[in-house]
Amino acid sequence: MTILSDLAALDETSFDSVLCVVAHPDDIEYGMAAAVAAWTTAGKTVRYFLLTRGEAGIDTMDPGDAAPARADEERASAAVVGVDSVEFGDHHDGIIEYGLRLRRDIAAAIRRARPDLVITANHHETWGPGNLNQADHRAVGLATLDATADAGNRWIFPELVDEGLEPWKVSAVAVASGPTPSHYVDVTGHFDDAVESLEEHRLYNAALPEDFPKPPELLESILGAGAERVRDPMVRHALLLEVFSR
Repeated sequence: MTILSDLAALDETSFDSVLCVVAHPDDIEYGMAAAVAAWTTAGKTVRYFLLTRGEAGIDTMDPGDAAPARADEERASAAVVGVDSVEFGDHHDGIIEYGLRLRRDIAAAIRRARPDLVITANHHETWGPGNLNQADHRAVGLATLDATADAGNRWIFPELVDEGLEPWKVSAVAVASGPTPSHYVDVTGHFDDAVESLEEHRLYNAALPEDFPKPPELLESILGAGAERVRDPMVRHALLLEVFSR
């Protein structure tokens, strides 16, 4: 007997442009980049907006040196999956605060990029049972959900209009790899792209503990597990999403 998945395939005909909004360099590469590779291969436009340069992410590296190095790694990582627009905010790694400034900065990025779909990382308190999420991820994810509404309302942050950023209404916003997915993207055939993209974070990966999973193992645990939720033998790797219409 065939067991049907509780997840729906994302309607990828409903969008042509995507903005990925995350807190740190490498956040996109933990699974999301596989979908990015699939989308750019299909001719869609994808842009990145990162709120920090990840300057607090390498214990053995001074933040002043880490910030430009990690930004360069993110640009190289993006190029692997067909993205040439990578923008950084000026928030501080590790201490991003949810609030109006954060919402405004993300709303401004949305108005600049004018995407159909906005995708962000998990904003929930956990990744699953016993696995706490990080504070910056929670703040940026939640602010992104709110900023997709802010971006379309000219009376919220009206100074953005004065700066030449007219309101922009996105069609949908998606949360990647959270604990309550509703949809999936079939990324079969783009696993190697995702691995190569994550491997571009050479300094960061080199500083991880020796027992931390290497990129192929880590991404298999994310995208392979996603495919198991889909329950379609033709889908070998999948990115799980929680999708909201706007």
